[in-house]
Amino acid sequence: MKKIKPYLLLIMVAVIDLLVFLKSPDLGVKVLKSTGMNFAQMLGVIPPIFLLIGLMDVWVPREKVIKYMGEGSGLTGVLLGILLGAAAAGPLYAAFPVAAIMIKKGAKFTNILIFLGAWSTMKIPMFLFEMASLGYAFAITRLVLSFAGILFMSWLINRVMSKDEIQAIYTKHGGSA
Repeated sequence: MKKIKPYLLLIMVAVIDLLVFLKSPDLGVKVLKSTGMNFAQMLGVIPPIFLLIGLMDVWVPREKVIKYMGEGSGLTGVLLGILLGAAAAGPLYAAFPVAAIMIKKGAKFTNILIFLGAWSTMKIPMFLFEMASLGYAFAITRLVLSFAGILFMSWLINRVMSKDEIQAIYTKHGGSA
C-alpha cells in the first residue's frame, strides 16, 4: 500500500475517466482530452519550478532569508512576501514548493502565508489586465482589499494554529520556526 499511496490520486483520476468513457464514450473522449491537456500543462510548469527551487536552495543563503523574511524581518518581510508573490508566474500549485524552500530557509510563517496569498490574488499581470479592462478604480480597490485580506488572513491563521502545529510544518520541511 505504501508504494501505491503516492499515486492514489492519479489512479483515482484514471479510474473515473475510464468509468465516464464506458458510460458515455462521447463525454469520455472529452474528459480524457481535458485530463491530458491538464497533465501536459503541469508537465510544462513543474520542471521549471523544480529547477527554480533547486537554484534557490543552493544560491540563496539561509542567513539572507532569515534576515529579510525571518522572525525579526518586520515590514520588510511582509513587503518582500507580497512582492515575490505578486511578481511570480505560474499557477498556485507551483507556489507550494517555493513556500517549502522558504520554510527550510527560515522564513517566518506569517510571511510565507502572505507570499502564498499574494501569489494567488495579487499577480501584477492580472492587475494590469484589470486596469485596462475594468478600470483603475476597480483594479486599485481590488488590489487594496486583497492586500488587507491577505494580511488579516495571515494574522488569523497564525493565531489559530498552535506553535506545535507550526513547528510540525517546519520540521517536515527541514526548517525551524
